[in-house]
Amino acid sequence: FVIIATPTNYDPQTNHFDTSSVEAAIKETIEINPQAQIVIKSTIPVGFVDKAIQHFDFKKIFFSPEFLREGKALSDNLYPSRIIVGSQSKEAHQFAELLKQAAITENIPILFSNSEEAEAIKLFSNTYLAMRVAYFNELDTYAVSNNLDTAKIIKGVGMDPRIGDFYNNPSFGYGGYCLPKDSKQLLASYEGVPQELMTAIVKSNDTRKRFIVKQILSKKPKTVGIYKLAMKSGSDNFRQSSIIDVMNYLAENNIEVIIYEPTLKTKLFQGKEVDNDLTDFKNKVDLI
Repeated sequence: FVIIATPTNYDPQTNHFDTSSVEAAIKETIEINPQAQIVIKSTIPVGFVDKAIQHFDFKKIFFSPEFLREGKALSDNLYPSRIIVGSQSKEAHQFAELLKQAAITENIPILFSNSEEAEAIKLFSNTYLAMRVAYFNELDTYAVSNNLDTAKIIKGVGMDPRIGDFYNNPSFGYGGYCLPKDSKQLLASYEGVPQELMTAIVKSNDTRKRFIVKQILSKKPKTVGIYKLAMKSGSDNFRQSSIIDVMNYLAENNIEVIIYEPTLKTKLFQGKEVDNDLTDFKNKVDLI
């Protein structure tokens, strides 16, 4: 087995993932070891594997999505929620068995599908999570706009076991490496297919960020402090962090932005001042 887990960033120019690193790895694998079974773990567009099989004239490729949280990747491999393998072949069953043996959890649900269905499972899973974040963000926007207690409303809503008291914490918007790009890729895949919700999920994220900026501007600060850049608690990842868009919208409104981020050793981040001294940072800004 050769497992490909290279980055597939979303390209806003083409409205699709940039799969060039995956394609390069497939080409290299076939040249070096044509006996290999290629398993793609990178997030890819729906239909990618079928096209790759035709393009490379190589049948032994399938997709097996991973469902890893930021900062919890090892734990999510040891205690997986499920194993999805996009093939019914003998090799696919062997691969699922390897993943099962590598996990600590027992009785892991395993689903075999074709690769196109597995690709769709990955994108629909992450877009559902993006929708859940967007939903509670819009709940918070409503509560703030009407002077209501967000926490009490969320608690009452979450008492319904069908909704549950999890994944319901309002934020600056969903960020990180997966949710923004996967929801946009899924929306792009809907070309020619009727939908309303997928568009709303993607648009809602920007609406939320602009609402946060409007709330900040209403307080008329001259200098705004950004307390850390990580996309969520327990993560050190800045990629696609929603606070970066908030920061840029503030700069567009001529608000000076100073960042407190102890993990950064540079004096500037995207042209904005970085201060690693918390007391100094607090004294410089009007609002954090």
